[in-house]
Amino acid sequence: MNKIRWVSIATLIVIVASFLLITFLALPPTGAVLNVECEPATNVVNKRQGEAFAVKVKFKNTGNITGTWSVNIAFEGESNWGWQGTPQTLTLKPFKTATLSWTGNVPANAEVGSTARLIVYFDNEIAPQDWWIHVLPDVELQIIESEVH
Repeated sequence: MNKIRWVSIATLIVIVASFLLITFLALPPTGAVLNVECEPATNVVNKRQGEAFAVKVKFKNTGNITGTWSVNIAFEGESNWGWQGTPQTLTLKPFKTATLSWTGNVPANAEVGSTARLIVYFDNEIAPQDWWIHVLPDVELQIIESEVH
């Protein structure tokens, strides 16, 4: 009887632990569009169609010699719009840092409600960042007061 009880308890512990592991470690699929209405995201910038934005990216050469890279950025997503910056050349001495900046505009045809993610390209690397642009409608109606008598 004791052996059956211990097996039952051990099985229950494994099931509960598996459920907790799956629940707390579940990640969204790669490349999925961020649903800013459902997911709490702190790195979402709200912009309207055609509105300007600015991006700054700080880099550090962690190597032992001076290096030169071609660096570019883009906003990409599973939406109907994307944007690409102009490549810049970055030369850094060992352990030095530099910040590169880009400016752009959300395309006029960007779908309202869509999102695109900041991607940094350098040295044949693709580095998705945790920054998103969310396209807002050009017009919004908001109730600022109401009364009932």
